Amino acid sequence: MKARIKFRKYGVMKFIGHLDMMRFFQKAMRRAQIPIALSGGYSPHMIMSFAQPLGVGLTSDGEYMDVELKAPIASAEAVERLNKAMVEGVEVVSFREIPDEKKASGMTIVAAADYKVTLLASSRTSEVTEDIPECWIEKTEAFMGLPEIVVMKKTKRSEKEVDIKPMIYNMEACKDGWHLFLATGSEQNLKPDLAMDAFLKYCGEEPQNVPLHFHRLEVYAREDGTSSNYVSLESLGKEISL
Repeated sequence: MKARIKFRKYGVMKFIGHLDMMRFFQKAMRRAQIPIALSGGYSPHMIMSFAQPLGVGLTSDGEYMDVELKAPIASAEAVERLNKAMVEGVEVVSFREIPDEKKASGMTIVAAADYKVTLLASSRTSEVTEDIPECWIEKTEAFMGLPEIVVMKKTKRSEKEVDIKPMIYNMEACKDGWHLFLATGSEQNLKPDLAMDAFLKYCGEEPQNVPLHFHRLEVYAREDGTSSNYVSLESLGKEISL
């Protein structure tokens, strides 16, 4: 049986990187006595994979990890056990059974994510925010009306110019911040900070002088694998009851 775990990441845990989060969950699985399956070979490890891990410094209400179980466990019991093993800054939201096929894994099906971006009063804290200027609210609509948005995008090996406009599915602004709906995953992937850097430069600002906080709201897959209808990764699983 395979299961999908949805969890929140907030507070000081936003500074913990992906590899350390993996190690943390491995220890939490043992403490919570979750019957997770192990790989074979001389160095067995827990069979788990994260769907589009979050960058350092971002908080989230929608992080996902898929695991393989060697025995079934009720969803409610798994959530309760895991949360007793969590530290402040990580909260397990749901534990659901997912299809066994490899093509159903979160790592494979992720296609989009949405974010709330807020303007900070200072780069020293993400707790105190400010209203965004009215002119930025107006310019957000004009920015989305541009025929193309070309930026320098870094890859592991080089830098190249990329038109990110097709990867910004939606961008809206109101007094308390921006809502971004962006392409995410192996086919196309746009980080929210790159989208906001492009917007701030369009407004004539230096991005490094504008402190922002990025909060991921949810991660999505295409409803039938190809359509433009998106559903949360959580909705693709079902509650386990024993």
